Amino acid sequence: MVESRHYDVIVIGSGAGGGTLAHRLAPSGKRVLILERGDYLPRERDNWDSTAVFVRGKYRAPEFWYDKDGNEFPPEVNYYVGGNTKFYGAALFRLRPQDFADLRHYGGVSPAWPIGYDDLEPYYTEAEHLYLVHGAHGEDPGEGHASAQYARPPVAHEPRIQQLSDDLEKQGLHPFHLPIGVNLTADAHGGAAHGSACIRCDRVDGFPCLVNAKSDAQVIAVDPALRHDTVEMITGARVDRLVTDPTGHSVAGVVAELADGGRVEFGADIVVVSAGAVNSALLLLRSADDRHPNGLANGSDTVGRHYMRHNNVAVMAVSREPNPTRFQKTLALHDWYLGSEDWDHPLGGIQMLGKSDAEQIRANAPHWAGVISPEMPFEELAHHAVDFWLCAEDLPEPENRVTLDRAGRVHLALDEKNNVEPLKRLRHQLQSRLGDLGMHQDHLVHHSIYMHKGMPIGATAHQAGTVRFGTDPASSALDVHCRAHELDNLYVVDTSFFPSIGAVNPSLTAMANAMRVGDHILDRLR
Repeated sequence: MVESRHYDVIVIGSGAGGGTLAHRLAPSGKRVLILERGDYLPRERDNWDSTAVFVRGKYRAPEFWYDKDGNEFPPEVNYYVGGNTKFYGAALFRLRPQDFADLRHYGGVSPAWPIGYDDLEPYYTEAEHLYLVHGAHGEDPGEGHASAQYARPPVAHEPRIQQLSDDLEKQGLHPFHLPIGVNLTADAHGGAAHGSACIRCDRVDGFPCLVNAKSDAQVIAVDPALRHDTVEMITGARVDRLVTDPTGHSVAGVVAELADGGRVEFGADIVVVSAGAVNSALLLLRSADDRHPNGLANGSDTVGRHYMRHNNVAVMAVSREPNPTRFQKTLALHDWYLGSEDWDHPLGGIQMLGKSDAEQIRANAPHWAGVISPEMPFEELAHHAVDFWLCAEDLPEPENRVTLDRAGRVHLALDEKNNVEPLKRLRHQLQSRLGDLGMHQDHLVHHSIYMHKGMPIGATAHQAGTVRFGTDPASSALDVHCRAHELDNLYVVDTSFFPSIGAVNPSLTAMANAMRVGDHILDRLR
């Protein structure tokens, strides 16, 4: 094994957390090394091909995990520069202020964070500006205060979605423009103005962006960071373990297997783990040693526990009038986020999905047998489809956890019935209104091409919670700065640190927190 040079900071992972952190550190002049397990995702026609992306799973990692009963399943994970943001829908929501406090749910309590909304608010604003978020603060009456308006105006609704928004308002509801991270003006690599072409297409949710107009961590954070001479990145570097110093109080080495099969040990003053909630926990567990027999940062036995991934479902309604919308992901609704008139517990939120096409509908057809008129061609059905994403909160149960067996295989134990009643009620709120929204009342069907309903445990896009932060070392792995209680120079900045997940996409919170932790690390290095 070759020992390489020493760095000020090593960042393991280049997604929403790691990529944003590297961007924050880059102008400081400190020596920063990014270790990324994957390579750059190729820009090719298959980026926008439904069959390639969803049906064949071309870009998903060729690996298998095991559920609590020992059944094998393929997880929904991707290893590329930019992490899972290469495939996310770029819906960049803030958590609500109430999400940071104890919140009573039907299925239990969503625990408080050791920081409040006000601690993260300035960084939310910075992250929104960095990631080119288009939106309008003030439209959602339940959102937290914002110190500054979005730097970019909301993406306008196309006519059918504008009609949907108007119809929702007529019912006394408060639809708002979905905050979306996109570049409307130019190719992110300085090419022709492809951004407007991308935003007018339906290739957002789950697709990598062929023209780099989606605000993913590679385009927005990693590539600009690498323009600094003091920032390096090694791709194809799978970090196998972290090695502690003789005292066991700090990380002395980062051992990685490179694409050519060689193994290298890197050193750094500070090591930041941001490999995703599952893989970050696995790395800490694999790094067990004599002083840390249960894994690094795991004296509390919380590493790998409290896994969350949202209770959500993708559904498709059928509009009576054609829906020729090209870019559909412009509307959201949070009227029942914290409860409804007939229920005191939180339900969650509704947002638009990317527009269905005939290939996606054809792939779902077996799930819809007898639900939709068989004489309607897939192309015609796609022309009338209106697609929604319903998202309710998952709760951080300690037995929902990630573990490794003696053979090194990954096991994910998950209670799929955890707090599912809110999602059922949220779906009812939508379905009961379809007739008044210009949709066929009885046609609200699972859009399993997004959620893989045949194997819901594999839908890991919103994974969080496995290395939670807190003030008590007996019940958390990290302190309020996301530094390990037990290791002076080890930080975790992906969504692993979440004590709870709220009912919105977690990416913006990971980005904002990475900026917050980045400032703490810079102060420490100074």
